Amino acid sequence: MGFVELVRFAIGALRGHRLRTALSVAGVAVGIAAVVSLTALGEGARQYVVQEFSSLGTNLLIVIPGRVETTGMLPFGGTTNDLTLEDYRALASRIPLVVAAAPLATGTEVVRAAGRSRSVPIMGTTADLARVRRLEVASGRYLTPGDPDRGGSEVVLGSKVARELFGAASPLGQVVRIGDWRFRVVGVLAPRGHSLGFDFDDIVYVPVRTAMRMFNRASLFRILVEVRSERELRQGKQAVLDLLAARHRVEDVTVITQDAVVSTFNSVFDVLTLALVAIASVSLTVAGVGIMNVMLVAVAERRREIGLLKALGASTRQVLGVFIAEASVLSSLGGLIGLAAGWLAVRAFVQVYPTFPAAAPSWAVAASLAVAVGVGIVFGAVPARRAARLDPVQALVGR
Repeated sequence: MGFVELVRFAIGALRGHRLRTALSVAGVAVGIAAVVSLTALGEGARQYVVQEFSSLGTNLLIVIPGRVETTGMLPFGGTTNDLTLEDYRALASRIPLVVAAAPLATGTEVVRAAGRSRSVPIMGTTADLARVRRLEVASGRYLTPGDPDRGGSEVVLGSKVARELFGAASPLGQVVRIGDWRFRVVGVLAPRGHSLGFDFDDIVYVPVRTAMRMFNRASLFRILVEVRSERELRQGKQAVLDLLAARHRVEDVTVITQDAVVSTFNSVFDVLTLALVAIASVSLTVAGVGIMNVMLVAVAERRREIGLLKALGASTRQVLGVFIAEASVLSSLGGLIGLAAGWLAVRAFVQVYPTFPAAAPSWAVAASLAVAVGVGIVFGAVPARRAARLDPVQALVGR
C-alpha cells in the first residue's frame, strides 16, 4: 500500500466517524490557534517596544544624574553633582564621536492664549533636540540655534496644544503665557503621537535657560547625546563617562545606550513569548490525549476490519501505518485549521489596534505545523501498535 493509498484509506476511515473526527480536529486547531495568536502578540509587543525606542532617535545616549549601580560605598560621602549646562557644552564640544547633544529641563505649567488655558509639560532645550529626537516642524521653525545661556522668549507648540489653544487659526506670531512668562510662538510641530506612554503632541518647547529660570532650577533633567554610528555607542558611552568623571571628580552619572535598552526588552519579550508558547502548548497536549483516546476506541470498534486486513496479507507494519496515518491526518488537518484561525484572530486584533505590529513569526508557524504532525504520530503510536499486534483470527471473531 503506497503513501497516497494509505492517506485515502485513513481519510475514508475518519469519514465514518465524523463527530469524533471533528472533535479531535477542533482540539488540535484550538491549540495551534492559541500558539499562533500568543506568539504573534509576543512578537508584536517586542517590535512595538523596539519601534518606540527607535523613534526616540538613532545612536542615542541618555545621560542621567546619579549612579544606578550598587557599590560598596557612596562617593564623597554620598554627594553627587547635578548635570549643568557646562556639562552639556563639554559633551557637545569635547568628544569627537558626538554629532549632536541636547539638554533637557522639564516641568509642568499652565499655558494661556486666546482666552483658553491648560496645564501641559514644558520642555526646556536647544535647537539640537530637533535633530536628536527627529522632530518635524509643521509650520514656522524650531528654536533658534545659539548660546543656551541666552534664554529667550520664543516657544514651539506641540500640534495638540496648538489646536486646543488656537483652534483652526495659525498660532505663529501669537503671544502665549506660560505661568507668569510671556512667549511668542515661532513654530508648531508635526503630529507625532504617543511613544512609551508619552504624548509628544501635548508638549511645549522653550529655551533651556528660560525653563530653568521658570522652574527655579540650576540643574538639568537629562542630556541626550547622539554619536556618529551605532558601532560607536559603547565607545561614546565610555567617553561621556570619562569626561563627566573628570569634571565632577567622581563617577556620579549613568549613561544608558539606546541599543542596551532595546536589547533588554528583546530578552524580556523573548522569554515572555516562550512562556506564552509553553502555556498554549498545554492545549496541544490535551488535544493529543484526545486523539489517542479516539484512536483507542477506533481500534476496539474495528477489530474485525483489522483482522480482515491481516487475513488478506496486510503486514504488521502496514496496519501500524494505517492507524498512524489516521492520527496524522487528524492532527495535520487540525493544525491547518488552527493556523487559519490564528491568522484571522491576529488580523482582527490588528484591525482594532492598527499601531500594534502583531504578526506570527515564521518559526512559530513552522513549529506549530511540526508539533501538530508530531502530536498525531506520538499519540497515535500506542493505539496503532495495539492494532498491529491483534491476532487476525481473534480479531475476525471479535475477541
